[in-house]
Amino acid sequence: MTTALITGITGQDGAYLSQLLLEKGYEVHGLLRRSASADVIGERLHWLGVLDQVNLLDGDLLDLSSAIRIVQTVGPDEIYNLGAQSFVATSWQQPRLTGQATGMGAVNMLEAVRIVRPQARFYQASSSEMFGKIQESIQNENTPFYPRSPYAAAKLYAHWMTVNYRESFGLFAVSGILFNHESPLRGIEFVTRKVTDGVARIKLGLARELTLGNLESTRDWGHARDYVQAMWLMLQQDHAEDYVVATGRTTSVREFCRMAFGYVGLDYEEFVRSDSRLMRPAEVDVLVGDASKAREKLGWVPSTTLEDIVAEMVEADLARHRNRIREQALN
Repeated sequence: MTTALITGITGQDGAYLSQLLLEKGYEVHGLLRRSASADVIGERLHWLGVLDQVNLLDGDLLDLSSAIRIVQTVGPDEIYNLGAQSFVATSWQQPRLTGQATGMGAVNMLEAVRIVRPQARFYQASSSEMFGKIQESIQNENTPFYPRSPYAAAKLYAHWMTVNYRESFGLFAVSGILFNHESPLRGIEFVTRKVTDGVARIKLGLARELTLGNLESTRDWGHARDYVQAMWLMLQQDHAEDYVVATGRTTSVREFCRMAFGYVGLDYEEFVRSDSRLMRPAEVDVLVGDASKAREKLGWVPSTTLEDIVAEMVEADLARHRNRIREQALN
């Protein structure tokens, strides 16, 4: 039985990856950072029905001794480093914490692998945000990086340290440069989930409007369920290489709103407001990825359209709010 260790296991990608690996017969362990919200920390895993099938271990990416201990305890064949402070807006308010968790956290895991389990295969979750102020209209593995946020800069450090450990110590260490990927498990602070949650609230009469930042920003949006498949494929190859994972289609926040509100028969223009206070200090205007290498070498292609993603997310948020309304009516 192949053993996997996932940091960030309670996040969107960690939950979908856990589900995928369990379906493939893996033994799955996850690093769990205890927090004041411990009562809901396994909510995503529970939503997918896999919470009882994974082994959660107390640890913290900021603590090298913790990383070493967990790698020693688990003895993983594959390690997926998904843990990070991953909300871009927060990174300007907490730049040092973002640098530690998102950047140094990856180095702590790489060190633990080098010292304890050098034969393991290591995946680093890199981000399209590293491209930032884009240097090419379509971004691939050879496009120069230009990070525009503390989060992107921290991800870039982790990315290049992964390359460094691969070239310096011979580790099987890869980075997946993933463009935006969404699902019903996306955090409520991210714009796509903020939109679909807002649609559900407005449709059910729980809210009257939705306030967002830059409506003209465009992103390449795929489904997290597809993207974790690409992560797994990267670690099954004969050689360790980095890959861009994207759909090749870019869509504006405004158009995403139109699609989400239109799904429930509403006109977004009647409800969506833009507030300059929600704008980023340094905006990333356009991102669109070229995943040709992943298609050719991994055989990976996205299977979920943006229209289907929007529908799934809106339906999930409608169901969540209807359940809350019913629960409140019973209390």
